[in-house]
Amino acid sequence: MVKQILSKEQNGFDWFDISNPTIEDFKELKDRYNLNDASIKDCLETGHLPKIEEFDSYHFLIIRFIADDFPENSDHLIEVTNRISIFYDEDFLITTHRYDIPVLQELIDMDKNNKRFKSSKSLVNTLVSSSIKTFENLVVNSLSTKLDLYEEIVFLHNRRKPFLRKLYYLKRQIDLIRIILTFYKDIVDYFHMPEYQNIYTQDLRDLYARTNTLYRNIGENTAQLLSIYFNIESNHTNEIMRTLTIISVFFMPLTFIVGIYGMNFKHMPELEWYYGYSAVLGGMGFLSVIIYIWFKRKQWL
Repeated sequence: MVKQILSKEQNGFDWFDISNPTIEDFKELKDRYNLNDASIKDCLETGHLPKIEEFDSYHFLIIRFIADDFPENSDHLIEVTNRISIFYDEDFLITTHRYDIPVLQELIDMDKNNKRFKSSKSLVNTLVSSSIKTFENLVVNSLSTKLDLYEEIVFLHNRRKPFLRKLYYLKRQIDLIRIILTFYKDIVDYFHMPEYQNIYTQDLRDLYARTNTLYRNIGENTAQLLSIYFNIESNHTNEIMRTLTIISVFFMPLTFIVGIYGMNFKHMPELEWYYGYSAVLGGMGFLSVIIYIWFKRKQWL
C-alpha cells in the first residue's frame, strides 16, 4: 500500500511510504522517478544485508532494525531484524517495509516542520542513525544482562547444562548482528563524505563506532564465556577421573592379594596357618596406609 507522507510543494521533496510492497505499487513511481528494475527487485526480496547503491538518478539503501520481539532461540536474519528499503534523491524519498517499524512510524507522525525533514538526505540520515541505535539498545537492555546471568550460571551453579543452548543462540545473534554492522560501514562512510559532513553525519559515525565496539566486546566476552564453560566442564571431568583413579589404586593391590588366596590350590602354606587370615588383613591394611602416605607426599590427596 502506497501512502504519501510529504509533498515537494510543501516540504521540498516527496516522501512515499509503501507497506507490504508489491510490483504493482511501483508502476507509477518507477516511471516518475526513473527507478531501476534491479533495485526494485532487491526491495521486494527478503534477506538482504545492509547496503547502499548509487544509480544515475537516485540512491538505493537497505537498512535493518532490531525486531521489537523475537524468540530467544532465533538466529536468522529475518527473525532478529526488520528491513527498510529506501530510494531517495534530492526531490523524493521512498521507504518500503513489510512490517511495522516503530521508529519509522514516529517519523511519519512527527510534526513536519521538524529539522529532520529539511531535506531527503537529512531524513535518510535520521533513519540510518535510528536503525543503528536499535542495535545499541539491544546490547544495553538485553544482551549484556543475559550474558551476566549466564556468566553467573557458569561460575556459581552446579547444574549448568540447560543454559548452554541459550548461550549458543546468544552467540549466534551477536555474530549475526556483527555481520549486519559490517555491511553498514559503506552506508556510514557515504554519509560522512566531506561534501556531506555536518553534526548529524558525525553523530551517525560516532554511533556506528560505539555500537560496533559494543558488539565486538560482547562477542569476545561470549566466546570467552563458552571457553570458560568448556574448561570448567573438562576440569570437572578430570576431577571425577582423578577420584576414580585414586580409588582404583587403593584397591588394585588388595584385589591382587585376594586373587592369590582365592586360587584354591591345595598346597598353600598360609591356608593352614592359624594366624594367616589376620596376617593377610593386617598386611592389606598396612599396604593401604603406605599408599595413602605416598599420595599425601605427592599432594594427590
